[in-house]
Formats: sequence, C-alpha cells, structure tokens
Amino acid sequence: MTPPVAPPSAPAPLQLIIGEEELLVERAVQGVLAAVRVVDPTADVRRFRGSELTPGQLAEHLSPSLFSEGRVVVVAGGHEVGKEMAAAITAYAAAPADGIVLVVLHAGGARGKALADDLRKAGAALTKCEKVTRYEERADFVRSEVRRLGGKIAGDAVPVLLEAVGSDLRELASATGQLVADTGGTIDEHAVRRYHRGKAEVSGFAVADKAVAGDRAGALEALRWALVLGVAPVLVADALADAVRTLAKVGAAGRGDPNRLAGSLGMPPWKIRKAQSQVRAWRPEALAAAFAATAQVNADVKGAAADPAYALERAVQRIIDARESR
Repeated sequence: MTPPVAPPSAPAPLQLIIGEEELLVERAVQGVLAAVRVVDPTADVRRFRGSELTPGQLAEHLSPSLFSEGRVVVVAGGHEVGKEMAAAITAYAAAPADGIVLVVLHAGGARGKALADDLRKAGAALTKCEKVTRYEERADFVRSEVRRLGGKIAGDAVPVLLEAVGSDLRELASATGQLVADTGGTIDEHAVRRYHRGKAEVSGFAVADKAVAGDRAGALEALRWALVLGVAPVLVADALADAVRTLAKVGAAGRGDPNRLAGSLGMPPWKIRKAQSQVRAWRPEALAAAFAATAQVNADVKGAAADPAYALERAVQRIIDARESR
C-alpha cells in the first residue's frame, strides 16, 4: 500500500529579506509567493513601500478576508519606516493572522536595525541577499545560475562571460540563461565569445590585455573596434590603468602560488596567473613609464585632450614602447 503523501506546508507567516541585491531580493519574494501558491493557488500578492503606508492601512491589508483567501503582503524599504510604522509591524508580528504572509524587505545596516531585530525575535524566516561586489562572488553566481538552469560551464568561460557582460547581476542572469538555451546546456569559452562577439573581444580589457602583451597591431585594432562599437573612452583608459597596476602588484608579490596570493592581492587566481606570465617581459623602469602613460590618458579622456580616441591610441603606443625598451 502506498503511504499517503503529506500535504505541502505553507511558508512561515513572517518573512524578513535583508540585503540590497535587487535580483536576489526579487527572487526571494517570488520564492515565498510560489510556496504560498502551492498551498493556495489563488493567493493574492500586495506590494507597498513602507514609507508610503500608514499603520491603519497596514492593518487593513493584514486583516483576514471574509472568504479566508490567502495573501502575501510585501513591505519594501523596511529600513525607511518611521517609529509608528515599525511599532505596527512589530505588534502584528507578535500575532500574525492565519493565511497571510508578511514579507518585509530591509536593506540591512544600522538604519532601521531595531525593526529587523524585532522581526527576528518574533520568529521571522530570514533570507539574506547581500550585495555581490567581489569578482569571485560574481563568478560563483554565474556557475550557480548555470547549474540552476541545468547546464554546465567550463572554467575558462566564466571570466570571458564576466568581462563581456559586466557586474550587473540581472544582465549576468539574462546572458547566462540565453547561453544555456542556445548551447543546449554546455557552455565553453568559444560559445561565450561567439554569443558576445563584438563585445567580449573588443572591450577595454581586451585592448589593455593586448597592449601589456606587446601586441601592437592587435591592441590598435581592438581599440578602433571598441570605439566604433561605442565603448566609452574612459572605460578603455581605466582598463589600461588596471592592466598596468595588476602587473606591478603581481610583479612585486613574486612567483608565489596564485591561489595563496589571491587574498592578499585582492584579485582572482586566474588573473594573477596570467599577470605572472606577462610581467616577465617588463622591467621596473618600463612599468614606471607605462604608469605615466595611463595617468596621462586618464586625464586626457576626461577633458584634457581634444580627441580622446587619439589620446588612447597614443597611450597604447607608449605602453608598448615602454615594454619593448631595453
């Protein structure tokens, strides 16, 4: 005899979502709503900004309906509410109504911390959506996103995707989803470059990478394409400065294990490994000259030069000249 299947259980009536990463916060809200609708497919969702609600309005939306309809009430900006509103939320949390799930979104930090603490004490289920700022965190996000969608991604494809798309999690999620769909779930470096052709290969970082490697023709060609495709001159200048700065930091650190150096240098192991192979061709005097070139072009693209494109081309030439000087 087949044992009976246990009915799905509703999520906790109090939900506290802390953090500023918008994509993760929205996914957490959708997760709560999905869990509620497993139990009650007709459940309603109501969204409000805490600073725009009065305690009376909150009480109205948190009151059970005559027909016992399920409801999810989302209060955004919990860290912004005043004392009266915070007190009303805390009072409700002490005795939440049946069939209603209250979701409070809070940015975290010191502002409005008392409300977050009170909700925790009241037994609210806590979800953290902290801002993703470090390179490795974004790389982990990409890998987990691919897994979530049932795909696989090669290790060397992750940095290429991050360089092509940037740091915005929404854009990364969108690009990752498209790649999984277009490749059948197996993503390698070639697939990323093919999908992002015209962006991954002509970004400011591509120009800088070719410049510090001494590829004059390649760097100038990448620079021209980057400008044609609309890459801002200031981004190319920043990439040149970052490339030279990376060489200097890695060169000063010596030939240690990239995995061990990652923490102290504040950069991913693959970037250290790459810089270690590049910096062998650079003398300290050459790096100093390259630093001067990047400092000058930074000022040029921010208004000191009449033609930013020419200033960037001159900077690329100066960096490569410095590398080749003996």
